[in-house]
Amino acid sequence: MELAKDGPADQDGSSGGGLALAVPPPPGSTAVTPAAPSRRAAWRVGGSWVLTRTLLILLVTGVLKIAPMDVTTDVSVIYHGWYQVLQTGTFPMDDVTWQYPPGAALVILAPGLLPWSYLTSFFVLCGLFDTLAMGMLLRSGLRRGRSLAGAWIWVIGVPLLGPTVYCRYDILVTAMAVTGLLVILRRPVLGGILLGVGGLMKLWPLLGLAGTPRGRRTRRSWTSAVAAVAALSFLLAAGMNGAFQFLTFQADRGVEVESLGALPLHFAKMFGGWHGAVTMNYGSVEFLGPWVPVISKLAVGATLAGFAWLLYWRLRARRWQPSTTYDAALAALLIFTVTSRVISPQYLVWLVGLAAVCLTVRGTSQRPVAVLVLVATVLTTLEFPMNFGQVVNSMPWGVTVLASRNLTLLAATLLSCRRLWRSTQGPAPAAAVERAALPEEPEQTYPVRPGIAYEQSLLDDIQRG
Repeated sequence: MELAKDGPADQDGSSGGGLALAVPPPPGSTAVTPAAPSRRAAWRVGGSWVLTRTLLILLVTGVLKIAPMDVTTDVSVIYHGWYQVLQTGTFPMDDVTWQYPPGAALVILAPGLLPWSYLTSFFVLCGLFDTLAMGMLLRSGLRRGRSLAGAWIWVIGVPLLGPTVYCRYDILVTAMAVTGLLVILRRPVLGGILLGVGGLMKLWPLLGLAGTPRGRRTRRSWTSAVAAVAALSFLLAAGMNGAFQFLTFQADRGVEVESLGALPLHFAKMFGGWHGAVTMNYGSVEFLGPWVPVISKLAVGATLAGFAWLLYWRLRARRWQPSTTYDAALAALLIFTVTSRVISPQYLVWLVGLAAVCLTVRGTSQRPVAVLVLVATVLTTLEFPMNFGQVVNSMPWGVTVLASRNLTLLAATLLSCRRLWRSTQGPAPAAAVERAALPEEPEQTYPVRPGIAYEQSLLDDIQRG
């Protein structure tokens, strides 16, 4: 058995500064591209998904309980109430708990198309979109050079949120964002449309466009996303009243008790240094009173600074790899999450979804970030619903769990940005490596008849242009 020099860092079987045993490549692999994962591995992932979702359904239906709080009331009371209003052809304009872009109406109305009760139909939709995301991650992970680690992240991460994950519509939006990201390199128009529609439901899926490769893919994906947002916004605004009323509600929000910015207020309240109010405000439990306006402005400033860094990174990035688009999307979402005035528990399913997308690529820079996301997901369930009362009342154990979760997310954000930056610096890869790294857009093939092919190419150019 001969000895070979190490391969690039972060690849299996190699590490800097040593020697690695040269092992014959698996069937179907090359010196550049590892073989696709085996079908047996895919069956293990699928079987584990069935087991974890069975457990999740038992939690959602109340057969198993991890906390006395009933989280299904958001669906059976709030969502169903919005559904009844939306059926009349208007958005809930006088309900300040409606904090969502107009595309959310499609999600709220969708359970009414199914024959069961609103609550049961909503659970069914969550299960279907969960299955869609699982299928897309498996499909991507089974391609040559890819990994099933992303599918495993989805299998493990979603149930870690407990019953909350099926009692909010965020899993539907996450599945759409996962699908859009996984197709955007090969089908930039379709990927842009999916991310655009998802963005009109929850805004954040548009962050998936932050790392698209420069050139044609960016132009096509960004244009299709804008077109999808514009077209659907026009249809919803024309067909229903108050499509953008939610924007006026956002301006008057306080600081939500679970956010990173709430930590100073929690500690000040614990030691008797803060005497404001903790109350239900605009659909969530928020701090109102001294220091709140300052913290809100700092949060907005931090968001702007984070997005300015993303723009600077994009302008300075010199090397694009298959994972770059996905890694940038996760970094952008982490920035958006930790600088927000609200970090609701369901936000973690967004991060789990994008971490899963990143790990479908073997060369991703975000592996340690994905681990931190899973840790934050566990801490989130400990915070809500298990100890939410202690968080609201700024009790020591509740604040400790919340601080651990938020500081973990902050660490994940800083690490994600640092690793994204480092992965895109240095000399650009050779042309051959670059072609292998980024999948080409599929091109239409024509019969070998030059006249017909030429005329068809002209028609294609007209249709594109």
